[in-house]
Amino acid sequence: MYTEKEGLRLGLCGWVKNTNKGTVVGQVQGPADMICEMKVWLCKEGSPSCSITRASFSNERSIDKVELFGFKTRF
Repeated sequence: MYTEKEGLRLGLCGWVKNTNKGTVVGQVQGPADMICEMKVWLCKEGSPSCSITRASFSNERSIDKVELFGFKTRF
């Protein structure tokens, strides 16, 4: 919920999902500077009840236009 709120605040599109392993996976699309800000937020702050020990970002690439709409939490 907090990650969804932050993504929307930054004007990003994408989704996040908690896994059974106690991790979070997701996809984020939008302006590079806002994605950078989201990554910093995910690494340093995150949701109030979370404990961040490590953050890993992969499969990063540039796209011409966003392929997702809105920002959602998946279950």
